[in-house]
Amino acid sequence: MPVRHSYPDGAPCWADLTTADLPAAQAFYGPILGWEFQDTGLNGYTMCLSGGRPAAGLMPPPPDGEQLSPVWNVYLSTSDLDAVYGKVAEAGGKPVFGPHDIPGAGRLAFAYDPTGGSFGLWQPAGHPGAAVHGEPGALCWHELNTPDGARADAFFAALFPYRQQQIGDGGSFDYTVWRLPGSGEDEVCGRYRTSELPPSWTTYFGVTDADHAAEQAAKLGGRPLREPFDSPYGRMAPCVDAVGAHVTFCRLPEGAPAGT
Repeated sequence: MPVRHSYPDGAPCWADLTTADLPAAQAFYGPILGWEFQDTGLNGYTMCLSGGRPAAGLMPPPPDGEQLSPVWNVYLSTSDLDAVYGKVAEAGGKPVFGPHDIPGAGRLAFAYDPTGGSFGLWQPAGHPGAAVHGEPGALCWHELNTPDGARADAFFAALFPYRQQQIGDGGSFDYTVWRLPGSGEDEVCGRYRTSELPPSWTTYFGVTDADHAAEQAAKLGGRPLREPFDSPYGRMAPCVDAVGAHVTFCRLPEGAPAGT
């Protein structure tokens, strides 16, 4: 796959795992995704490299935040962080951090949507986001889990010009896929209404064999949440990793787009 140099506004461009046990996270994800790790020297932030290219990040919790649950954070790309962050409260969300400058890399902010899910915003400078996408060892999908699908859809549509399409029945299976203008028919992320998970984003990583990834996860201290299963979007293996964060490994179907 070619190196990614940019993402459209509203597309998930980066993800990092917050955990107090960085060595355990490296020992888990390294063998499954073929990652190498590079300490950036910035407060313990670690780059996860796939073939030498930035694929994701690991970071310790903030001071006095060791009690926070491990979680994969998703960042939505924006060319105007101040404008988008300014819409968060107006649309019913809660701004919680930023905007904050990362010298030489970009600007970031964090917020909660009205249903309680946290998300990041990223305005790129030297770091556009993941340099690999939609291939083994790389991010391939992001999904917002929320108890109130309609409210979440309306909130994010107020931040970015998503075209949101219901692919379920809107009742027992309520799932919308989100596209962006100019991105063709490629879907950039999805929203799933559920009360079985706390409001949060699920991060998906590509693998060559989802069944093997689930077996590795169990051997490396994680826990498969169910048997791997086939879907129109590939074979999925949802797991809890060795530090307690939810993650899904996915073998993409042949000819699947790498995302926008």
